[in-house]
Amino acid sequence: MITQGVFIADRYEVIDKVGSGGMSDVYRAKDHILGREVAIKILKQEFSEDATFVAKFRTEAQSAAGLEHPNIVNIYDVGSENGMYFIVMEYVEGITLKTYIEKKGQLNFKEAISIAIQVGRGIEAAHQKGIIHRDIKPQNIIISTEGKVKVTDFGIARAASSNTIHADVMGSVHYSSPEQARNGFVDGKSDIYSLGIVMYEMVTGRVPFDGDNTVAIAIQHLQEDMVVPSAYAPDLPISLEKIILKATMKSPDRRYDTISDMLMDLKKALVSPDDDFVSFVENDLGKTQVMNKVSIPDDEESLARRAAEALTFEDEYYDEEEEYYDDEDEYYDDEDEYYDDDDYYDDEDEEDEEERKSKTDRILTISGIIAAIAIVVVFVGIFGNFLGLFSFGSKKVNMINVVGTQDSDAIQQLVKLGFNEKNITILYEEDGGEQGKITTQNPEEGKEVSVKESIRLTASGSKPGEAAGASNGSGNGGSNSGSNNGNANNNQQSNQDEEKEGDVSVPNVVGLSQADATKMLDDKGIIVTETTEEFSDEFKEGKVISQSIDAGENVEKNAKISLVISKGKKEVTYSYVVSNPFKDKACNYNVAELNKQDSVGVGQAIQMKGVTRSELTITFTPVITTTDGNLLPLADQAQVIKVQGTPEEE
Repeated sequence: MITQGVFIADRYEVIDKVGSGGMSDVYRAKDHILGREVAIKILKQEFSEDATFVAKFRTEAQSAAGLEHPNIVNIYDVGSENGMYFIVMEYVEGITLKTYIEKKGQLNFKEAISIAIQVGRGIEAAHQKGIIHRDIKPQNIIISTEGKVKVTDFGIARAASSNTIHADVMGSVHYSSPEQARNGFVDGKSDIYSLGIVMYEMVTGRVPFDGDNTVAIAIQHLQEDMVVPSAYAPDLPISLEKIILKATMKSPDRRYDTISDMLMDLKKALVSPDDDFVSFVENDLGKTQVMNKVSIPDDEESLARRAAEALTFEDEYYDEEEEYYDDEDEYYDDEDEYYDDDDYYDDEDEEDEEERKSKTDRILTISGIIAAIAIVVVFVGIFGNFLGLFSFGSKKVNMINVVGTQDSDAIQQLVKLGFNEKNITILYEEDGGEQGKITTQNPEEGKEVSVKESIRLTASGSKPGEAAGASNGSGNGGSNSGSNNGNANNNQQSNQDEEKEGDVSVPNVVGLSQADATKMLDDKGIIVTETTEEFSDEFKEGKVISQSIDAGENVEKNAKISLVISKGKKEVTYSYVVSNPFKDKACNYNVAELNKQDSVGVGQAIQMKGVTRSELTITFTPVITTTDGNLLPLADQAQVIKVQGTPEEE
């Protein structure tokens, strides 16, 4: 029984209990050797009795102890005493992100991006050390009273998942990636998915998938498509929405390649939130991958200031009784922290002076060439812009009022203002109003918007060419005359009389992205209840191939519809079976191209399927068990093997 005043390892004096989770209890304690407050996480009895779990737990905790980063709750010590296993951690005084979201509701986009950047920095540092968190969720993210954001439980999640701990112990399945839900291959992209779900919750105040049990939620992660966050947060900038959507793609290949790539887009979104710069990778075989457009953001100092301004937490949301960890001596200045890509893991100190001078000479030479090219580009750009040949930047305008105008007039006015007609969407509603007259607009009048932004308009009547009798009328309220016009009006009235009150016309969503199609149908009161995926040579990945109800058909509101979504062209995938090269030792292995790390036992083999690379480089490092039960890697005996994959049949 752990009570106040009890000493652990003759060093840590327990002050009080600050929290409890599925695997452990957390206590605040005083380290009498170093004279500082720490947090001690003590494994619950049922896990302490599992020798396999304890061995893995200690190994992973010791691995995580090597992580030192301002956005990670540092691990100081790992030990055991009288069958009790514990981890000594940095003590952070503050609240969990989960509690912060519950108390504040939806976070503004600047605050959400700033928190995501700090969390991403911690994840990035871990990934660079080969450590995957596997359980990123708001409960594992701590906001200190000074506004610092720290991620906790690195390494512990891996120890638990490797021993098939039940979901109620591991924590919420709300943030698990599809590959985790199916017990498949897990790598750094799983952490990216989970961070995307956390960002979704920050900006909407809710999780995208919920259900009565963990199995139901896991199935939704595998099969269901989430409602786009802008449906709950209409003012969400397009850049942040697309970052969230890219991070939470079902297929890992469609997500960001690395957390560093995601951080780059988050920084851009903090500076230019209304710019549509996020691109999605094409998976079509043989086609060039479409990567994020490169732009030059504000300087690092300016970006840090903006993030610091956005990351402002109100005192009312901090509860003295909330759990977790603070060490005031280890904080960093906001102006210097988080955003400098060159601050961490710099190996230049290992180069000798001669090599450094040679590198400096090369850099100066290349810099001179680049500077000359830049001067030419600037002059060409200035004169080209002056002559109207180029248009730099994303022009912003004040939105005009088009409500009350005809649909064609509204489009002409918006195009004249600078908008692209392709980005203007008009939804038609049978509300008894004049055919084609605009009733609502988004964005609203007076709002400053980018001319690249999508414009959504709602008009009365039916879509031109869809409704019976519409072909003879121009939608201008009776400009035609004669018997033909009268017959058309009579036929249209007759058709409307036959329709049930409240019926809506199904829009054509074929060719739209799944998110846009779902939003358009939802706006019409039609519910997407099922989506399936098929390979398609015609439609790009993520686009709608077909819909279960034909466009133009009238259905009752809240009617159910299913969509078939393109998986893109079917690409060649490879399977691998690679045996442990050490006949008498278990070993750790690392697949360089996939950023995958795991272990394989004696006489066992690595099995991988669905890999898009035809060749992999695998490093095997044998491990032995020491007398105290620890696993010791034998780095000097490591073997690097290149293997060819076997093409999988369609």
